[in-house]
Amino acid sequence: MVPLLLVLLLALLLFGAGFALKALWIIAAIVLVLWLVGFVARPKGGSSRWYRW
Repeated sequence: MVPLLLVLLLALLLFGAGFALKALWIIAAIVLVLWLVGFVARPKGGSSRWYRW
């Protein structure tokens, strides 16, 4: 019984890690698209930046 529970727990942890990594990839892709849109849509003023850092 205990080995079965350990295998199920391991499967649940791996599924959770896989889902978290997939979510992080989606978030990274959204941020990349927003950065590219901001880079293309920046004002034509030379060195002015559209972001604040």
